[in-house]
Amino acid sequence: MAEITASMVKELREKTDAPMMECKKALTEAEGDLARAEEILRVKLGNKASKAATRVTAEGLIGLFISADAKQGAVIEVNCETDFVGKNADFVDFVNKLAELVAAKNPADVAALSDLPFGEGTVESTRSALVGKIGENISVRRFKRIETTDKLASYVHGGRIGVLVEFSGADSVGKDLAMHIAATKPKALNAEGVPAADIATERSVAEQKAAESGKPADIVAKMVEGSVQKFLKEVTLLSQPFVKNDKQSVEQMLKAENAKIAQFALFIVGEGIEKKVTDFAAEVAAAAAGTA
Repeated sequence: MAEITASMVKELREKTDAPMMECKKALTEAEGDLARAEEILRVKLGNKASKAATRVTAEGLIGLFISADAKQGAVIEVNCETDFVGKNADFVDFVNKLAELVAAKNPADVAALSDLPFGEGTVESTRSALVGKIGENISVRRFKRIETTDKLASYVHGGRIGVLVEFSGADSVGKDLAMHIAATKPKALNAEGVPAADIATERSVAEQKAAESGKPADIVAKMVEGSVQKFLKEVTLLSQPFVKNDKQSVEQMLKAENAKIAQFALFIVGEGIEKKVTDFAAEVAAAAAGTA
């Protein structure tokens, strides 16, 4: 049987907010498999045990740029080590200029962006110089560029959540869409865009919950499908209740406004990055033990 360490329990608790003993039991049942343990907790405790996807786990800033004619735009995430540096004027300027550069030059990926001319050198040389000046590591993580014959709208919340939307219709609709996406964080426009792995996980959790009900197989199958469809409705933009009027869905709002949405990009600072947590007490204890 796999050894369940205190650090494993701590990591699962940070991911799920589940009680410590429940985390230990889940890890024991999962034989130390963290992903499986998280799934077990979701079966036992429901969706409240799955907060990892929305938790900010690294520092940095989201940059956004839209051209004057609203036909070209870009959203970019640049990471740093501390929130303090994320507010540094030089860092903020670097991030915003990178977003504009992506929109103008359309680099293929982060490596291509790093080689582009920037200031007195390249993006990479400027990044390196900024690291030396500020004293923290800085990395360009990802970006998304959109070019359209329709319109672009954007919204940034606190520099940590950024949304870029391609749409048609009144300008107010684009702004409303961007703010709605920032608030609800949909995974895709519709069910076809939701990653198959996410659906498989939801189906697995639903099957385990339904199996515990003791109901006949045909009822269990309906319960599982109902849970999956509920999940898809919650995470797909067009099916979500519109934040400014929850009596209608986003799709219904767009129809009423004679508007459409083609695509969106949603970036959350640090999403999916494990943030290193330093246990200073443990470090002191270890140092003391080493000198004893």
